[in-house]
Amino acid sequence: MKKTLTILGFLTVFPANVVLADDGCFVPMADWQPRDAVVRLAERNGWTVRRIKIDDGCYEIDGRDAEGRRIEARVHPATLQVIAVEHGHDDGRQRRNREGGGDD
Repeated sequence: MKKTLTILGFLTVFPANVVLADDGCFVPMADWQPRDAVVRLAERNGWTVRRIKIDDGCYEIDGRDAEGRRIEARVHPATLQVIAVEHGHDDGRQRRNREGGGDD
C-alpha cells in the first residue's frame, strides 16, 4: 500500500508527459510553426519534400537530400530544430544522425 501511494505521489508531482518527454515533442498546437515553415526549413537544408506528417508530436519530413538519398527528418514543431535525420542507402539500410552526435 505504501509503495502504491509513493508511486501515485510521484505521478502527481511529475505528470506522464514529463516522464515520457524523450519519446516525442509535446508542445501545445497553438505554439506550432506552420507546415509552410517546415517546407522552407527543408529547402534551406537542400531537401526535397515528399511528405510531411506528425509522429509522436513532432513533424516528420519524408523526402530526399541534395544528393538524392532518401531521408526522414524529425523536427521540433515549435522551434523547428532538427532532432534527427535518417539517411536511406541503396542497400536498404538506414543511418541515423542526431544533433551533436555522429552515426549510431
